[in-house]
Amino acid sequence: MSSDAAPGKDTGPCQGSAESTAQAAQRIIAATRTIAVVGASENPWRDSQRVMAYLLEVGFEVHPVNPNFSEVLGRTCVARLEDIGAGIDTVVCFRRSSQIVPIAQSAIAIGARYLWMQLGVINREACLIARTAGLSVVMDRCIMVDHRRMERAD
Repeated sequence: MSSDAAPGKDTGPCQGSAESTAQAAQRIIAATRTIAVVGASENPWRDSQRVMAYLLEVGFEVHPVNPNFSEVLGRTCVARLEDIGAGIDTVVCFRRSSQIVPIAQSAIAIGARYLWMQLGVINREACLIARTAGLSVVMDRCIMVDHRRMERAD
C-alpha cells in the first residue's frame, strides 16, 4: 500500500500520533547510534550512498543492506536485515513505497526501535505494522536533512 501524499509533505506518523513528524525525527535521531541503510548503493550518484557517507562522517555506526553488493563505502554489505542481527536502532529505507512492508517486518524481527522512510517513501500499512510492534516511525523525510537541522539548532 502506498500513498498519494506529495513528497516532503508532513504526513505525520501514520496520521495518528500526537507527535509531529519533525518532533519524531529529532527524537529518533537523538536516540540513534546504529543504523541499517536498506537499499544502500555503491553508485555515488544515489541518494542512499550520499546519505550513508554523511551518517558515517558524523559518527553513526552504519550497516549497508542490499543483496546486490558485498561492500558499500568500505563497509560489509549484507543481503537482509536479518543478516545483521540485533543491535540496530534505526532502519532507514531507500526502497520503493510498495516494498516497505517486508522491511518493517524484518525491522521488528531484529529488534530495531525505529523505522525511517526516506523522502518520497510512504507506506501507511508498514507504518501501522511497525507502530503496533512498538517501533516509532518517520515517513517521507531525509535523515541527513533532519540531522543537519538539529546540528544547526545546537
